Amino acid sequence: MDLKTLCELRGLSGREDAVRKAVYDVCVEKLGKENVSFDGNGSVIAVRKATDKALPRVMLAAHMDEVGLVAISATDEGLINVRTIGSVDPRVLLSKRVTVGYGDDAVPGVIGYPPIHLQSQEDYKAAPKLDKLTVDIGAKDKAEAEGKAPKGTHISFDTKYTDFGDGFVCAKALDDRVGVFNLLRLLDAPYGGELIFAFTAQEEVGLRGAYAAGYRAQPDIGIALEGTSANDLGDTPDQFKVCIPGQGPCVSFMDHSSIADHELFKLVLKAGEAENVPHQIKKFIAGGNDAGAIQRAGAGAKTVVISVPCRNIHSPASGCCLKDVDNQLALAKATLKHLMKG
Repeated sequence: MDLKTLCELRGLSGREDAVRKAVYDVCVEKLGKENVSFDGNGSVIAVRKATDKALPRVMLAAHMDEVGLVAISATDEGLINVRTIGSVDPRVLLSKRVTVGYGDDAVPGVIGYPPIHLQSQEDYKAAPKLDKLTVDIGAKDKAEAEGKAPKGTHISFDTKYTDFGDGFVCAKALDDRVGVFNLLRLLDAPYGGELIFAFTAQEEVGLRGAYAAGYRAQPDIGIALEGTSANDLGDTPDQFKVCIPGQGPCVSFMDHSSIADHELFKLVLKAGEAENVPHQIKKFIAGGNDAGAIQRAGAGAKTVVISVPCRNIHSPASGCCLKDVDNQLALAKATLKHLMKG
């Protein structure tokens, strides 16, 4: 299962079906059907039993879902009114192509906004408002629009995975298909303790899948594999740059959902240095991820986050460096290796 395939699968929060099936099939192939299951939230949980029960039980987590839109109503002219699923800035949505619905009933659409000729001076100077955005699917009237996109219909970005520059890729859903991709590559990682692989649902709407997975597994240690905002473009002051694509995966000591266990944080950095894996420390406290839920589950767990820097995150077209993706995998393997050393 390659990164391109994973990114082009559609899997908004609560409708991760296609991603879930792809993940399940790979896990069953590598670990056996008896070791792979679903929970009530739709997360995939795969367990690799310990050969050394003295080692800590480790949960490796990556979320399957992506941000997007949902239909809430239609106008008399046949345009679809929308709201976001997950955090999406309306300014990145104008004129973007989308896919409305799933399966054989899916139709193409484009996100529209009042044209510049019809905007007031106040509207022109202000950021676009979500309630003025609509999705056009070519419907002739409200009845046709609601027939093709009933309330609750999920709308995903129609962005093809594209290589560009020197080792960069552009795609939708790099957050967090990079983590899912590497979690699948970690299924056979050398480690003697029990490993729980949690491919979580509904992270973008409140870490919901990770709460359930954490309570179920009760790990000693949780390692979240994520994509994180880089914020390194333009005239951004250095103190507000989160991380730099191409300089390795980003290790977070704190974000808005969790504080890394100090000793585990140091172990990850030590492992990266010892194994010559390029990495960087997250420089700005921002975002949140599944570690925040795993850390609080049951009796609690020590957690840390290893992220791939992404530009234009939570947008129809984010970008990352493929070397960072490979080094996220290498740093996770190095961390497991050093956990075995105590």
